[in-house]
Amino acid sequence: MTPAPPRTDRGRLLLVLALVTVVTVFTATVPLLRDWFDLRVYHGTIDSWVHHGGRIYDYRVPGTVYGFTYPPFAAVVMLPMALLDLHTAIAAALLLNLAALALILRLLAGPAWRRHGWYGWALTACVLALFEPLRDTFSFGQVNLLLLALVLTDAALLANGRTRWAGIGIGLAAAIKLTPALFIGLLLVARRWRAAAVATAVALGATALAASADPDASRFYWTEALWDTNRVGRLGYVSNQSVQGILARLGEPDRAVWAAVVVLLLGVWALRARRAVAAGDWMAAFALTGLAACLVSPITWVHHLVWLLPSFAVLIRTGRARIAGTLYAVLCTSVVWLWFDDASGVDGFLGSNTYAWITLGLLLWLPAGQQPRTGGPAAAAPVRLPPRPVRRHPRSAPLPSSRTRPPSARRTRRRAESPRPVGRRPWTRRGNPPVRPGCPPRSPSRAVSGLPRTPRSRRLPEGSSPSRRGCARRAAPPRRACCPPCWCSRS
Repeated sequence: MTPAPPRTDRGRLLLVLALVTVVTVFTATVPLLRDWFDLRVYHGTIDSWVHHGGRIYDYRVPGTVYGFTYPPFAAVVMLPMALLDLHTAIAAALLLNLAALALILRLLAGPAWRRHGWYGWALTACVLALFEPLRDTFSFGQVNLLLLALVLTDAALLANGRTRWAGIGIGLAAAIKLTPALFIGLLLVARRWRAAAVATAVALGATALAASADPDASRFYWTEALWDTNRVGRLGYVSNQSVQGILARLGEPDRAVWAAVVVLLLGVWALRARRAVAAGDWMAAFALTGLAACLVSPITWVHHLVWLLPSFAVLIRTGRARIAGTLYAVLCTSVVWLWFDDASGVDGFLGSNTYAWITLGLLLWLPAGQQPRTGGPAAAAPVRLPPRPVRRHPRSAPLPSSRTRPPSARRTRRRAESPRPVGRRPWTRRGNPPVRPGCPPRSPSRAVSGLPRTPRSRRLPEGSSPSRRGCARRAAPPRRACCPPCWCSRS
């Protein structure tokens, strides 16, 4: 039997604190194992370039063969690291990644982010801490969350129709790292020519700025370092969850086979992304582009798979929360590392590429262009209400008073009580009151306002007693029940 969730704020706070403690203990060893390796590369490169006059792509982490692998503009963006020591840079990187993650969640949640409250977002943060690509992004000191935040900002601008600034985030992300450059292709597929031109201009302008800052480094990167994949790492390493990583673990990868598979995947992506844009589903289009970028990139480390987060948001939005939860749980298990030493055989082919299979499946079957669903299958079905009962008034019911009468009837009564102009037809066609069922129509003079006209003052006959407003209360002749009562009978 599943225990009921806490209903009080105190119980929720205790549950959140317990989950934070468990998650902290579980993930405490990850930064120690990763040792902020990528951040050490960035900090060492900038320190050597600024303070010691070294070249950007000549620096190597002591005891390793790994150095700076990003375009030169990324080094220009990281120049503030020259003013910080390593520990301060680690703290700043943590804060920037947390801010980027908060912005990403805000953009993915959309207008529904206010409904969850602090309790829902606290539970979401605890669950996200178990996501292996997210853990590796924090523990390595990577920049993928910052790039994802830039790209999703453009997605929000396009979805809201604010296309004036759309493309700037994509251009900056493409200048820092080449993988987000596929989003410029998405703008071309969607025929958003202005946004594509803005993104291209921003990327080229940033690249030119880096070339002016260090021409030798820019020349070396675009002519040599870009084409040398061995500088990044081994293609067959189990952390490489791209198509080329799958082929490399099978044996020596053939470039022709890899190029054919990449062209096929790009064709599928272009077809599905264009359909999503035609349906106005920009979030699904950006999610498909992130999936395709992870597959066609020569190297996609596990921490690059934070680009899958928009896909989970699309699954939840379209009512497929169970599928999203299952795939998310698999991506939290680090299952691919079971085949770290040996990825041969059928089990190695399937198990070591688990994350790549998930990415491929999402690219092929991610729901795109569908309306959001707020509940289960029954939530989308129309609700049939019983017929509204017709309220029938009894024949002897009094007419409504002036307070409950609509403004139009009160205005018509004021017109009827005002003196009529000479030479004009009386108001007999406008403001006719409704006739009760079974009653004959009234005369035009009485049908103007729905109420009898105020009687003129007259002489009281003998034997009658004066009543309110000077009306004589006397015995009235019998009348039919369907006729409206006179003014005297209502006093």
